[in-house]
Amino acid sequence: MTELIHTPLAPAMLRGAAHVRTTERGVMPLRLPEGALTQGHDDYLRLTASQAAGVRLALRTAATVVELDVVATRTVFRGAPVGPPGVFDLLVDGRLAGEAAASGGATAGVDLATGAVTYSAGTAGTVRFKGLPRREKDIEIWLPHSEATELIALRTDAPVRAAPEASKRIWLHHGSSISQGVDAAGPTRTWPAVAAGRAGVDLVNLGLNGNALLDPFTARTLRDTHADLISVKVGVNLVNTDLMRMRAFTPAVHGFLDTIREGHPDTPLLLVSPIHSPLVEDTPGPTAPDPDFPGLRFKTFGDPADTTHPVTALLTLRTIRRELSRIATERKADDPHLHYLDGLDLYNETDFATTPLPDLLHPDTAGHALIGARFAHHAFTDRGPFAPR
Repeated sequence: MTELIHTPLAPAMLRGAAHVRTTERGVMPLRLPEGALTQGHDDYLRLTASQAAGVRLALRTAATVVELDVVATRTVFRGAPVGPPGVFDLLVDGRLAGEAAASGGATAGVDLATGAVTYSAGTAGTVRFKGLPRREKDIEIWLPHSEATELIALRTDAPVRAAPEASKRIWLHHGSSISQGVDAAGPTRTWPAVAAGRAGVDLVNLGLNGNALLDPFTARTLRDTHADLISVKVGVNLVNTDLMRMRAFTPAVHGFLDTIREGHPDTPLLLVSPIHSPLVEDTPGPTAPDPDFPGLRFKTFGDPADTTHPVTALLTLRTIRRELSRIATERKADDPHLHYLDGLDLYNETDFATTPLPDLLHPDTAGHALIGARFAHHAFTDRGPFAPR
């Protein structure tokens, strides 16, 4: 058996991370900088930002065997069945060539009703891919999109180095858990990954489970991240948390976009409204797990009567779509590179009948494939806001 070569893990090998934290055992990619996590002061935000949606190791090698020692932290929701371990997807020259899960690992227990997170320590496991083509090639190992992953060791049967920076355009996307990819079967099957693969762009996924809340530190992260294309999908988390009234929502959207424009004054910027969700189309939040359902399904606890006042009205998906469309139209007079996409063009009531949301909020893998294909068609075609140069 050929002795494998140990190669130190370096931040230059990682794509899609805002920050790489050095740990006692290795490195951990984060999708928000440390300062943002301090300002957020929220355990669930910290967990979400450490989950590696869209983050991948990008390597150039002739190796036929690749091993990666990791500690993956699986999220376990209180009252819900424990799901399978997260999947690592391996791409060879852009094509999916394998998937694997790691043994061992840690857990993060989440109470969705309170946002409290409790951690249990875990052991390292190994992800192994073999039978790769015996030639120089680019490989990407996409980390689990719903797990925090500490990278400890990299071993191969041929020398390996960081892949050169791609010449592809960089697409920076921000959204909710739907954008992060909750309930997709693997990290390359989230809808942003599907759309990026179809369009041939490099993805930076800033989808934050439960935390697309127009936070200023998230806007500054978008402002300070290099990108050729930017999209912001906002709405459903604001309803689910019952965080804002309409009076706060409108200036918060303007401020969020203003901050992005400080760093990207002329970059194509696509504002996307929420996809269809029957729970909160016309009923405000908050939403929480349904205590009467044997599994994980959501229920809204708002009152539709609280949505009528022009200033103090609670938010619903329908009122958010209407207001985002108005904001985009108003701003476009001075910002010709701003565009708007109605989320119902990605997933609507008819789609819910044929490709339902299993927990009434999140699409499954089939739903992600549908949304990703439609986003690519709307955004990246010749007449779209992200049309090729």
